[in-house]
Amino acid sequence: MILLFEIAGWSLIVLALVHAGFPRRFRWRQQLAGCDLLTRQMFYVHTFFIALMVALMGLLCILAAEDLMGTRLGRLCCLGMAIFWGARLFIQFIGYSPQLWRGKVFETAMHICFAVYWALLTLFFVAASFHGE
Repeated sequence: MILLFEIAGWSLIVLALVHAGFPRRFRWRQQLAGCDLLTRQMFYVHTFFIALMVALMGLLCILAAEDLMGTRLGRLCCLGMAIFWGARLFIQFIGYSPQLWRGKVFETAMHICFAVYWALLTLFFVAASFHGE
């Protein structure tokens, strides 16, 4: 189970780092040019804090796997992460229009890959939250 925490942790750190490329990949400078300053800055600030939280989740998994599995507080943290990633999985299907990916090879592949990733994280953290009880 420790190895699974480490794999999850490193994958979350990679995901957090990928957020740094979002502004360029999604052309935020051009896309947000018509928005007011507050809206533009909220995109960047919120993205930074989401990436920070994802990285911190990853570090927690890497550095405190035994505590996450072996204590009540750790299992509650795992349950919280399961809820977080489960909500993210749900949003993958109701928050994004299929027009964004349907009929597009790369976008469809990414939609499927991330849906599988969110599902695996959710299942892993659900299992971890009940480990040792």
